Amino acid sequence: MTENTPVQILYDGDCPFCQAYVRRVRLEENFSVELINVRAPHPLVEESTKRGLDLDDGMIVVVEGEFYHGDDAMTRMALMTTESGLVRRLTKWTFTSPWRSRYLYPILRSCRNLTLKILGHKKIDNLTDT
Repeated sequence: MTENTPVQILYDGDCPFCQAYVRRVRLEENFSVELINVRAPHPLVEESTKRGLDLDDGMIVVVEGEFYHGDDAMTRMALMTTESGLVRRLTKWTFTSPWRSRYLYPILRSCRNLTLKILGHKKIDNLTDT
């Protein structure tokens, strides 16, 4: 991967945690980053649905045509971020371990779901046939 490698991050734009995280990792310092709110129509949202990736279960990172979902997405972003700043160093250490990501991600997802419910936001339900 080079500095010009395109990286697409599909995240829930209604989720304050998701918004804060994608801003905090600052991948745009090293990559060509496109942030995609999954609540708006986008070809990669459609492709994620075709692949059976549940957008209520986690964000997605697309790098060089590979789709990383949920805890794998967190691990991929952590591997690509720099270690400048205490919070980023801690985040990188936490999520570069696939084991720690697998363990912590469901907890983070539950907090996200509870927060969205409290804020009155609906689920994305991209895998529900309408």
